[in-house]
Parts: sequence; structure tokens; C-alpha cells
Amino acid sequence: MISQIEELAHIRQEVLDGPSARATAAQLAKGKLTARERIALLLDDDSFREVEPLRRHRATGFGLELKRPYTDGVITGWGTVGGRTVFVYAHDFRIFGGALGEAHAAKIHKIMDMALNAGAPLVSLNDGAGARIQEGVTALAGYGGIFRRNTRASGVIPQISVMLGPCAGGAAYSPALTDFVFMVRDTSQMFITGPDVVRAVTGEEISQNGLGGADVHAERSGVAHFAYDDEESCIAEVRYLLSLLPQNNRETPPAEVCDDPADRRCEALLELVPVDGSRPYDMRAVIEEIVDHGEYLEVHERWATNVICVLARLGGRVVGIVANQPQSLAGVLDITASEKAARFVQLCDAFSIPIVTLLDVPGFLPGVDQEHGGIIRHGAKLLYAYCDATVPRISLILRKAYGGAYIVMDSQSIGADLTYAWPINEIAVMGAEGAANVIFRQQIAEADDPQAKRAELVKAYRTELMHPYYAAERGLVDDVIDPAETRQVLIQSLEMLRTKHADRPSRKHGNPPQ
Repeated sequence: MISQIEELAHIRQEVLDGPSARATAAQLAKGKLTARERIALLLDDDSFREVEPLRRHRATGFGLELKRPYTDGVITGWGTVGGRTVFVYAHDFRIFGGALGEAHAAKIHKIMDMALNAGAPLVSLNDGAGARIQEGVTALAGYGGIFRRNTRASGVIPQISVMLGPCAGGAAYSPALTDFVFMVRDTSQMFITGPDVVRAVTGEEISQNGLGGADVHAERSGVAHFAYDDEESCIAEVRYLLSLLPQNNRETPPAEVCDDPADRRCEALLELVPVDGSRPYDMRAVIEEIVDHGEYLEVHERWATNVICVLARLGGRVVGIVANQPQSLAGVLDITASEKAARFVQLCDAFSIPIVTLLDVPGFLPGVDQEHGGIIRHGAKLLYAYCDATVPRISLILRKAYGGAYIVMDSQSIGADLTYAWPINEIAVMGAEGAANVIFRQQIAEADDPQAKRAELVKAYRTELMHPYYAAERGLVDDVIDPAETRQVLIQSLEMLRTKHADRPSRKHGNPPQ
């Protein structure tokens, strides 16, 4: 037995060391950590329990039978983050470039099944060269198994993809099916067809980072939710995100004891938000003033910047906040903003995270490009997401809320549990100037002084239909509140709604707009 234990210890050390010192040096030379170093950063100290470390492929041909390293290029297992169980798999680029073969895929399938059965988050640390070409179609079938499991786990357990190297071809679809995608600048790329294929087919010259780097996906495509300069800060933010998420869809997010008083007055809000609806301001400053200790995690910070989506805490409990950003396109809704907010609302609803919506929206963005691009279809995605959500929902109108955008952004008429407004709110079909031009077009044209008449009628319309208490008088706003009391009102309302229960209609699933 002693000799066998010694042999086991030797094999385990071989597993831990990896294929060779040369391969490790090459990985580090690229500015990348090894798979085990990444796992160590993600999980609590000494908590990792590896699954199938001795797995080896059984493929033959093209010299594969002569090279059968342990792990087969992927490290799988579980550990804890903040004391809570998390499952993880990490591609080891030192072995077959992290490429996926039959045994490699089977290990990932197994850990995904374990995560789903245990009801715990799954984090993938991606650094692989795609399918293992030498194994042919069996490698492609392995991806199919991953995609099917991603879809089964969607909305059941949190799934987080961390891109730490290349991810090309069909492999890119697995991260796209998960809840969050993290990327690291310069070292991670995602694309379906690489620069060589693009050049051959279209004649376009572009680098890997220019085609599918972190900044491209964080700013233009929206594929990446977060982008960081280095692996350490990236993985640290993954840990922070996990602290804001529940283990699964049957639990609520972890609450914390909060020493930021629930009744803290937010006097700064009186100065942050201009009364003049045409003047911009930074909605992030409003969010910082309201949430616990001003701390929040913004999702898709650099994509569709006219809407803000954040995870934060109010009174120690996690909430999702959707807010217009007057600093970007005046806070209008457009195609990308609607998609961004819709996916975030669906995420919050899937994982029992209450939704607070902060409105200051002049409407949907007009234009031929928007209409031809399908703003109706994309705007309907946000409408559908809110209408379908059963978590506690509170909307707060800070200044203006015009037209269809007011209805779509969780108005009382589509199911918001509570709707509040500040005393500078304007809720209407459109702005007073535009409304007067439509309603009183003839009167203005026939007046001796059209400009004076127009100003008179604009004032009359505003006084009659757009005063701050118009919606409240008709029951469309539950209360008009002092901005300084916003934090207290939201926390008290969320506490009341904590036991909310809503039955869904009996159906296999809805058919949301695409």
C-alpha cells in the first residue's frame, strides 16, 4: 500500500505541475496566469476540490495516442467563494491549447450537471483554441452538450463566463448563453470567424483585438458585460458579483447587515438633478446617493450608455436598478438600450432580485435607422421583460416621463407594484411644446403673434395636463415624495414587498419578441 500511495502522490504532483515547465513559461510570457492560478484567485483558500484530475483522452490517430496528459486540458471541480459553493472549470492552454476533445467535453458536461443538481453557480475560465481538430466530429458534439446544458441551467443557477484567452468559432456560443461575460484586454478575444477568414472573404484587414477584443465587445457588440486590464482585477470582480447573486432560482440573494441608516436623508439629490428637464446630469450620482454606502456594480457600463443597469444594495438587500442616463442621448430609449435593459430585467426576475426603475426619459429615439433597425421589435423586448417579471417592482419618476417610453419603463399600467414621483415630475404623451404644436396648430397659425400665442398655449397645456400631481390625482402614481426621502421610501417599500407572491399563467413558455 505504501508504494502505491507513493505512486499516487507522484501522479498527483504530475497533474499539479502540468505538461512541462516550458509550457508554463510560455503561458506566463503571454501575460496570462495558469489555469490553477486562476482557480486559486477565484475560490477561497484551500477550498478547491478537483473532479477527474486523472482523466485522459482515448483518441488515436495524428499522434494523439502518444500524447495523453492528465486532465486532458481542462480542470474541473468545486470550492467556495465567500463560504458559498461555486463550481468551476478552467481550460488549461498548456495542454492541446485548451482545445476541446471528447474527454475534455465529458469533464465539462459532468461539472455542469453537478452544478445544476447542487443548485450552485457555475464559473467557466475560458482559454481554449476551440474544437480539437484531430478528434473530428466528436469534438463538435462535445460543444453541443455544453450548449444544451447552458440552456437547461439558464435562469436556474447563475452562469458566469470569464474570457482569459482566445474563444473562436462555435466555442463562443457557450459564453453567449450564460448570464455574464467578463473579458481581459489584450489577452482575450471572441469571434466566430477570425481575421484570416475575414480577410479571405471580405478583403478587410483587422487584428484579433480589433475584431473581437475586450473593448470591442464591451463598447460595440454588447457581448461582454465587463472588461478589465488584468486577470487579477477581473477575477476579483467575479467574486464580488457572486456575492450579489443567489445560489439558484429557489433562493434570494444574500443579505448583509447594513450600517448605512435606512432613514438617511439624501439632501444632495436636491442639487444633483436640475429642475429644467433639458439640462443633463449624471444618473450615477443619484444612484450613489441612494444605495448603501454608494456602492454598486454596473453591468454593460460602456454599451448602450443611455440606460444604466446596476446591482446594488438597499438596506442590506440586493436590488437591480434600471435608470435612464440624461448625460447620454438625453436618456432616450433606442434599440441597444432596450435590449440591454430587457436582458437585465429578465436576469433580476430569474434570480429573485427586486427591480427599481429610475425614470427620466424623453421617449424613444426617432430616426430612419432606428425604425428600419426594428425599434418596435426591440422596444417590445423591454416591455415584455417588465410585464413578465414577478419580482417586487418599484418605479420612481425623477423628472420627465414621456410617451411610450414612460409606459415601457415599468409604469403602473404594466404591473409596477409601486410608483413614486418627485415634485418636479412631468408625465405626458410628449413635451408641452410638441403637444401644443399638434393640438393648437391652427390657432397658432391664425394668431397675430404666433410666437406669443404658442407660448401662451404651451403654458396652458403644461398647467392643465403636466403639473406634478396630475398622475397622482388619477391614481397612476402612488405618491409624490420629497427627493431627500427617496432612500427611506424605497427601503420601506421593498421591505413590504419582500413577501410578494405572483402566480404565473399555466404555459410551457412565452414567445417574447426577437
